[in-house]
Amino acid sequence: MRRIGFSIFGALICGAALAETPPAPLPVGEAASFQAYVTGYSYWDNTPAGTVDISHPVRHRFAGGLGTYSNPITLAVGHQILNGEDVLDFPAGTKFYLPRLRKYAIVEDTCGDGPQPQNGPCHIGYQGLPWLDIYVDGVSSDKDVVDECMAKITAIQTVIIDPGPNLSVVVGPVTEGGCFVFPDP
Repeated sequence: MRRIGFSIFGALICGAALAETPPAPLPVGEAASFQAYVTGYSYWDNTPAGTVDISHPVRHRFAGGLGTYSNPITLAVGHQILNGEDVLDFPAGTKFYLPRLRKYAIVEDTCGDGPQPQNGPCHIGYQGLPWLDIYVDGVSSDKDVVDECMAKITAIQTVIIDPGPNLSVVVGPVTEGGCFVFPDP
């Protein structure tokens, strides 16, 4: 695995909107680690709220997963509307490993709503880092418990894109699985 830097080339320059230039591409076909801002979304704050709907199903028909290599958890990424097309910051089906959560995740959803999602924080990123939003579930948990879990996992952390299958995993949905957080490598 090779460690890479990642910067979003849409910095506010002379008042230009941050989202005018898409994020720099990442290497494909080899595991690489980088820093990302990782947050969580749940059944309670999905769009529409109180659903498990996802925009780009690959492995699942609805948001979910157990965090294993063969059943990764749904991940939402920023996106933009270009020439009427919805373009994800990372292609649907891109697999990640989040060492701090010990979970595999797969891009199956979009983070950011409205007619110009490219102007929102999910596409723009956070402090120059890409924004990844993992589904924490919460269907069978109290909203306050889910909100606490989302706050607990939110951080700038190392992620691995295109990981191999043999990394340590805590199996289960994020919230219902105990909302475990481990030291960032």
